[in-house]
Amino acid sequence: MIFIGLRYLATGDFYSEVGDLHGVSKSTVSRVLGSFLDVLNEQLDNIKFPMSPEERQAIKLEFYQKSRIPGVIGAIDGTLVPIIGPHENEEVFRSRKGFHALNVQAVVDTKTIFRDVVSRWPGSVHDSAIFNNCGLKQYLETQQVGCLLGDSGYGLKTFLLTPKLNPITQQEVRYNAAHRRGRVVVERAFGMLKSRFRCLHKSGGCLPFQPQRAAKVVVACMRLHNLCVQFNVAVPQMNDTENDEIDDNIVGDGIDVNAQQARQLIIDRF
Repeated sequence: MIFIGLRYLATGDFYSEVGDLHGVSKSTVSRVLGSFLDVLNEQLDNIKFPMSPEERQAIKLEFYQKSRIPGVIGAIDGTLVPIIGPHENEEVFRSRKGFHALNVQAVVDTKTIFRDVVSRWPGSVHDSAIFNNCGLKQYLETQQVGCLLGDSGYGLKTFLLTPKLNPITQQEVRYNAAHRRGRVVVERAFGMLKSRFRCLHKSGGCLPFQPQRAAKVVVACMRLHNLCVQFNVAVPQMNDTENDEIDDNIVGDGIDVNAQQARQLIIDRF
């Protein structure tokens, strides 16, 4: 059942593809797809943030080997998933790139496995606002289990390291390069996801669903992506180079002195 779903979710037109193939109405396809998404997202429970000390330590070691930055347990970013203009609050879903979308936040490990996903915010909402209102931030803030790597669209925290703006010293330049090596995994994961499921990329049109169902489709595709990574399924090539990623807009999230000191300590060690 999962791999049948993989075939249809990978197309850009769910209703026509499935309806024409099996000779059923759009309403039937819509009802069956809704049930399928609910079952898949419930049964394929493979988007999990590392909770055990052993798993966290293993991921930290992998990120350290990749970037030489200690204590990293994931890379975070947002990506735009095009959707049809919703019936309500249409303008809120219009992204800065001009099309209606969901802004999907994800945390990824070095293997491009999705470890945490927030798929419910409109395309106009900034990455930092999504992170500041998610449960993962509260968890990282209170439990102090490690830190994430994020771009300059996020505010610097002790548990979320961002690049150094306008690097001057050699240490700052090396830190930014190391940060980039670690953070690139989330960009690569989004690229792989949208290569497998062109319905999530604007070259495939847009998801012809209202936001709530579109969010379920996104999560289902991410779960299937994790399954593909687990079983080493090859990634289809994308011929176009244009992407749906969100620009690194600098945000004013307040000055966190402790976070600045923690980042500076890492920079000095470089």
